[in-house]
Amino acid sequence: MTRTLCKTAILAALTLSLFAGPLVAAELSKGKTLYVPCYSHIYHGIKTRPLDLTIILSVRNTDTKRAVTVTSVDYFDTSGKLVRRYLDKPLRLTPLMTVEYVVGETDTTGGSGANFVVRWDSSEPASPLLVEAVMIGTSGQQGISFTSRGVPVAGE
Repeated sequence: MTRTLCKTAILAALTLSLFAGPLVAAELSKGKTLYVPCYSHIYHGIKTRPLDLTIILSVRNTDTKRAVTVTSVDYFDTSGKLVRRYLDKPLRLTPLMTVEYVVGETDTTGGSGANFVVRWDSSEPASPLLVEAVMIGTSGQQGISFTSRGVPVAGE
């Protein structure tokens, strides 16, 4: 796959993800726990061969005036076992700041049911974080890319 086609596929996936969910006003919050489904590989072909994927977790502060604090970014495998903690200490995100975490294509420890759990808080009510996983991979002349959006965990 040429570099231009790969960039076009990424752009198309990101553009489609903008319109994937309903457009509703964000409720201010002092923090949440978000579950983000992702895939370190998917299956394809007649023999259900695995296609390894790169995962990019994008954590975005959507508030234009307030900073928020990301307290944890944890990566789990298909069985729910913790694979990796990405933060040693809380991370302050200034207004409109984005931070990314990458799980490389050769890191298949997460499996097809991998997920991230992201926790954040704020001293005053702020716009909720937008957390998405972007998965991308290629096999021969074929490329695939898609996104998954984080959802709040009930009761947390």
